[in-house]
Amino acid sequence: MSSILDLADTSRSSTLPIAAPNVGAPPRILRRHQYMSVHGGNPMSRSKIALLVGAAQLVMAALAPVAQAHAADQAQAAAADNAEVDAVVVTGFRKSLGVAREAKKASAIVTDVIVAEDMAKFPDLNLAESLQRLPGVAINREGGEGRRVSLRGLGPDFTRVQLNGMEVLGNVDSPMDSRGQTSRDRAFDFNIFASELFSKVDVRKSFSAEQDEGGMAGTVGLYTAKPFDYAGTKGALSLQAGTNSATKDTQPRGAAMIAKNWDDKFGLLASVAYSKRKTEEQGYNTYGAGTQRAQAANVVKLSAADAAKATNGELIFARGNRLSVWGSDQERLGVTAAAQWRPVETVTLTLDALHGKFTNDRTEIHLATRASVGSTVLGGSTPHSGNLVSAPPVLNSIQYDKHNTVVYADVDNTVFATETRRQSAKNTFDQLVLTGEWNVSDKLRVDGHIGQETSDYDIPISDKFYTEAFGGLITDYRGDSGKNTYKWNTTDANNYRAHEIDFSATYQTTELKNAEFNAAYDFNDGLTLKGGLSYRGFKNEGYSQTNDDVNRTAWEKGTLDNRLDGVTKVFTQHDDQSWIIVDWDKALAKYGVTRTLGAPRSIYAVEEDTTAGYLQLDWKTQLMGLPVRGNTGLRAYDTELTSSGVLAVRGVNTPTVAKKTYSGVLPSLNAVVEVSDRFQIRVAAAQNINRPALGAYAMNGSVSVDGTTVTVSTGNPNLEPYTSDEFDLAAEWYFGGVGMLTAGLFHKNIDGLIASQTTTNVSYASTGLAEGIYPGVTATTNVASYTRQVNLRNAKLTGVELSAQSDFFFLPGALKNMGAVANLTLIDSKTINLVNGKNQETDIFGLSDINANATLYYETAKYGGRISANYRSDYLIDSGAFNATTYVDASAFYQLTPRVRLSLDAINLTDEREEQVNSFNNGFGETGAKRLWNFTTSGRTVFVGANIQF
Repeated sequence: MSSILDLADTSRSSTLPIAAPNVGAPPRILRRHQYMSVHGGNPMSRSKIALLVGAAQLVMAALAPVAQAHAADQAQAAAADNAEVDAVVVTGFRKSLGVAREAKKASAIVTDVIVAEDMAKFPDLNLAESLQRLPGVAINREGGEGRRVSLRGLGPDFTRVQLNGMEVLGNVDSPMDSRGQTSRDRAFDFNIFASELFSKVDVRKSFSAEQDEGGMAGTVGLYTAKPFDYAGTKGALSLQAGTNSATKDTQPRGAAMIAKNWDDKFGLLASVAYSKRKTEEQGYNTYGAGTQRAQAANVVKLSAADAAKATNGELIFARGNRLSVWGSDQERLGVTAAAQWRPVETVTLTLDALHGKFTNDRTEIHLATRASVGSTVLGGSTPHSGNLVSAPPVLNSIQYDKHNTVVYADVDNTVFATETRRQSAKNTFDQLVLTGEWNVSDKLRVDGHIGQETSDYDIPISDKFYTEAFGGLITDYRGDSGKNTYKWNTTDANNYRAHEIDFSATYQTTELKNAEFNAAYDFNDGLTLKGGLSYRGFKNEGYSQTNDDVNRTAWEKGTLDNRLDGVTKVFTQHDDQSWIIVDWDKALAKYGVTRTLGAPRSIYAVEEDTTAGYLQLDWKTQLMGLPVRGNTGLRAYDTELTSSGVLAVRGVNTPTVAKKTYSGVLPSLNAVVEVSDRFQIRVAAAQNINRPALGAYAMNGSVSVDGTTVTVSTGNPNLEPYTSDEFDLAAEWYFGGVGMLTAGLFHKNIDGLIASQTTTNVSYASTGLAEGIYPGVTATTNVASYTRQVNLRNAKLTGVELSAQSDFFFLPGALKNMGAVANLTLIDSKTINLVNGKNQETDIFGLSDINANATLYYETAKYGGRISANYRSDYLIDSGAFNATTYVDASAFYQLTPRVRLSLDAINLTDEREEQVNSFNNGFGETGAKRLWNFTTSGRTVFVGANIQF
């Protein structure tokens, strides 16, 4: 574990010195190299980069002379050490900054910290939103709320999250297919926990031997409150009510805590947090771009040149586009309990329990052009027994860009559909962990924990009801938005017919058993030997069920009436467009459908059993007369992996199991040179690993035979973990009560990233599958196509982190109550893929080249407020890219009485638009075709409330 200072007693008054010492000239600011974004095909303007870099340099350069001007020289500082130091009582956001700064300064590793100023008063409504204020941290959002964390350019799968010392692996999902839907990776979803339950969050960016291996990007540590943190009896109550501009509902939010400490001999603490809210994302999206060949009947109204391009198959059409709304009714409950016992002065036992439950009832509603009866504008149509009859589609006019991508089309007689989706999701998390600390003697200390946690993520209902219609459409996405003009009445149920019903369900469960023992022996004040052993037993398993195309054949053949009499309602909440959606209960009753599911499929289970041990030497010494402290060590690990699943063979689930073991030794070094009391330099070097996503290990897939041609597609339990050589160099300057300037450089060489690979004409034996799965297929049978994930890619990543925070103590009068926090991270990276024996460079998925955050605050003992802006540049995903975003949040408080504080919190003040783009054929870059994929907005959320301390 890192040397992080705990928030010892937030119930007692805290003082921070207001004088800033003389620390000499500020560290030189590293200049950012020229940058060109390729994510969206549009180069990021140099003026924008210059503005961001210049702003960070301006903040840091402006604060430095002011701090120097107020600093005392070394002699004055020494004299002051023997005199009484003036101090001011600090509370609120400023207090949180000061305590977090001291924790960062004292740490032996590269780290950042956020602490709660008091019980149920974490600085933000959401932990992910708090983390985005730290250098190098980026988050993604759903419905305007932070969900997952990316650290130093690497995606959420590379960031390990620990809760009270134990790793947590929450199952992640999104309501949108393009954002991943249900996924089996190692990322953690911060949405499951309310921020009120936590007293501290730290982010460990460099690796030391005493940390668990993994989390190549870094480790986020979450800590709940403990009864020994407080003196006597302590309680808090927080109540809030909010609303969102898109949903216009009332959103209650509350938290309560009570702690009792009996003279640091025994203590109890309990807390509960509850919230209920609606979210709604509205947008426009396209899907399935590809070349289409028009028939002569489709292009009779086009010019000769346009008709030729269309009939020759030169033009790229979207397979469809749609207006969309993703709605969600969310309910979140969190409960913590902690008991601490100190039977003797040298022994402390802590029992922590946490329960989290997050339920989510979703609706997904679309008005779409549908490709089920052909392409969007070129395919034919199938009449429904005379209920609906359509002539062939006709293109009245089209426009296309230099990539032959159609960006405007006026068409008659095309195919439409509505999709009404209902989904119920539930995520439950339970953790129980017993921690012990024993100071055996003045020199020997031992500690450890044993615990278990479970996380169940279930979607028992995920159903879709499709209707179909025909009509005319003008679709236009020549600008930065999509716009549809419908040439028919989309609110008349007589224009629609029932088309298809799909039922599905998904189940996942995760279990972790963890035990750890550590010992530390102090040879003297400057040398400590640490060692420890640990065990982690991890299991993730799940399956899915489906029943698709219910009633479709009967409706198409006319054996079942497909009219929608009495089962629809008009949806009117998407900007200025309305359309017909289905009432599920009425529709199932009308058509006599009982919800049934097929046999479980995609059955999988992945088990990881890891034993590890480490030796680490913590030291303090002198280098050229300067104090130097740090640690160096080795961590060894051994992992046994068991992956089981089913292969689809002739449509039959065939169980299969595979095992693998791997081990390694990871060296690490962290050092801090204390140039002065206020200025220090950090260096770190280490090796670390990151285990692949769970879905890549799972032994699911298929074996198929078409005549004599055999094809195989499977997961790959033989994947090796990714490895990384990591280096950090940072300079940190501390001044004033909360002031801090830091500049850091980091670099990672990553080997073994996975990618999908298809090989041809290999032996069946090389797949590792057992013989006899398919009749006649033996070890020597030729496999024409074999697809799986393999360790195929290498990556290099280099970044610069700049951070500044300070009170404006140099300003006159009330202005000195202001302050600012700002940070900027710039990253350059490339991934090298081996394709057909040649290296091919791409970007790392999920990596934003620029992350920046700025907070301006004003705070007195009576009232205060702050506003924060977070910028994240565009980044790639496996099927497209997200465009850049800037989110703005704000909060304010008024201290009504010493125990009662009124609050106002606003999230996503600008109603930021999330945009996704993708490409066809040419990829991204200046020569590639960039297409609009999705854009959504989720509205502004405002909460008012009160916090009561007693």
